[in-house]
Parts: sequence; C-alpha cells; structure tokens
Amino acid sequence: MTHLNAVGNAPTAFIPEGAAFQALLDDVRSRGRSGEFDRTGHIAPDIIERFKEVGVYRACVPKRFGGDERSPAEFCEMIEALSVADGSAGWVASFGMSPVYLASLPLETIRTVYADGPDVVFAGGIFPPQPAELVEGGFKVNGRWKYSSGCVGASLVGVGIAPKSGDKLDLPRLAVMPQRQARIERTWDTVGLLGTGSHDLVVEDVLVPEEWTFVRGGAANLDEPFFRYPSLSFATQVLSVVGLGVARAALDELRDMAAGRVSVTGAPAVAERPLAQVEIAKAEAALLSARAFFFDAIEDAWQTVLAGDPVSAAQTNLLRLSSTHATRVAADVARTAQMLSGMTGVYRSSPLARFVNDAQVVTQHAFMGDVTYQNAGAIFFGKQPLPGYL
Repeated sequence: MTHLNAVGNAPTAFIPEGAAFQALLDDVRSRGRSGEFDRTGHIAPDIIERFKEVGVYRACVPKRFGGDERSPAEFCEMIEALSVADGSAGWVASFGMSPVYLASLPLETIRTVYADGPDVVFAGGIFPPQPAELVEGGFKVNGRWKYSSGCVGASLVGVGIAPKSGDKLDLPRLAVMPQRQARIERTWDTVGLLGTGSHDLVVEDVLVPEEWTFVRGGAANLDEPFFRYPSLSFATQVLSVVGLGVARAALDELRDMAAGRVSVTGAPAVAERPLAQVEIAKAEAALLSARAFFFDAIEDAWQTVLAGDPVSAAQTNLLRLSSTHATRVAADVARTAQMLSGMTGVYRSSPLARFVNDAQVVTQHAFMGDVTYQNAGAIFFGKQPLPGYL
C-alpha cells in the first residue's frame, strides 16, 4: 500500500522500476501545462508509446501473456501518479485496465489479442448499444458511439451492440475490432479533460466475428485473482483516482506559488494569511481522508480475493461509495486551492484553473453520479440497490 509523507507533501505512489517513469511524469507535466494535449485533443502518440514502455498497458495483463499482473491498488497508484502530472494523461492511461473487459472474450481470442505482446492499447465506445444483425461470419456492425476516451492512440476498439434476433434484441455485447475499422469524429469539446480525446467512434458495415464479441458484464474466461475482483468497481476506481491525482496537483501548485506571491492590494502573501492556513489544512485533511477510504476499500476487497473468497455486497458497496466520495472531495479541494490563489487562479494560463475543470469533469461521469449515494444508503438500511450497482 501507499505510504503518506508529512502534511503538504504528495503520497509516495507505486512507481515502476527505473528512471523512465519519473522522466515520463516530468514530460507529461510540462507538455500538459503547455496546453499541447488540450490543443490537439488527444495524448500524443509518443506518450502512448512511453506508457507501453513503463508498463501501463501490461500492468493488468496476466503473466501467462507476458503481463505484470499488478494488483488493483498498484494500478490505481500508477494512474494517480500520472494524474498528478496531467489529468488527461492519467485518464487515458487508466484504460490500461482493459484486460478486465477483454477477459470476457473467448480464451482463444484473448490469446490472439496478446499474441504479439501484452502492450495492447484498447479504447471503447459502449453507449448507446446499436442493433447488429447476425449474418454469416459474425455481426454486421453499424452506428455511432460517444465518449471513446483514448481512441486516437488505440490499436483495438470496442463498441456496444445489441444483437438482433428477429424483432428482439439480445443482451448487449461489446464488439472488438482493429481501430482502423472505425472512424473517429472529433466531437470532444469540453471545459476539462480535453486531452482525453473522448471522441465519437463511427462504424459502417464492419463484420465482427462472433468470437470477437462478448456479453457486457459476462464472466471472465481468465482465472487469475485479478479477474475475481469486482470489475465494475475497478472500472470506476481507475477513473475516480484521476480526481485524487488532480487535486493533489492543485494543492502542490498552491503551496509552490503561495510563499513568494505578493498581492497587488498589498495584502500578506497567501502563505502568511491565517484563513488560508486554516483552509489549506482542511483541504489536505479532506483529500488524505478520501484517499485513505478509497485505498482501504480496495485493499480489503483484494485481500478477500486473495483468500479465495467472494467479495461481499458490503465490500463492493464501499468500493463504489469511496470512488464517488473521492471525486467529490477532489473537486472541492481543487476549487479551494483556486479560491485561495485569488485572481491568479482564474486565468486560462493558470494550472489551477485547469485542475478545477479537470476535477469537475471527473465528477460528471455516470459511474460517479448521485445515484451512488442512493444505492449506498439503501444498502445501509438493508434494502436492495438498483440493478447494476453491484
């Protein structure tokens, strides 16, 4: 697990071996702050290649396919560190969790996916599922899918389909295909996380063999412990931890600028103001507390998996609740840092303005909606949550 340094210092995250990861963090931070990722609307191809080199895409891949088989906490710590450097980069890297999805493919297909190595870059546009006819050779896939984060740098993409059986639609599936068979339409124009390239995928008359599809939420065809960890919870956690990283970056930015900055009004430097000292201490405590809840829930569930036992509904509930809580706290912390910076934090050139927008966008994801609290409250009172929550 992660160890925390003194108040005001960043947590010591899981770091892959060697200096390459630190060099990557430095480059991502510099290029993100220069506005490069926002201007282009995606993470640069050379950064994606370096994600491969440091193990982002092999982290969750089983060792039998050449992967590193990291734990859920280790992967989240890696994504958190990247998100401190840049929120969009962390968000795109988070889809290194794709083995969770791809594990539901038939085993022979999984072997084909990793035949050339474990560093497979996958992106998905799941919603809305589009009707797909079963024809000779597989499914004929047509449609448009939104929010396909990281699709520009992906080698494989998946899109949501609803197989047609006469006038009926079967259970939704994900149809996997080479990225070149889809067209990317650049529709992602948002206030934050611009560099994630969460554009639309458009597919026209592509035949996807049935063995390259799987039922969404279906059982994994891999038996490593990682694939017994709650998959929906993990898909949520790898995104919510981006918010924790961005909030940490906001606090660090305020600390670094506060001591030497003199107000144009003649007021004391930010670091000398009693109210600022109080508010930054509260923000630090809130962020570290949310982070501790987040990683404690992961560790508790993971130890249950390693013991060979099923993760309980109560444990899964805490995985979901701690994720939503983390994003809300992170957004509040980033905003606090901006407010304490005064007018400096409202300029487009200010990293703090970007951190606020990035952290806020994380809270808007469907996984982190208010319905999480409703479901968690229902479980607290011994009631059933809404379908799909657990």
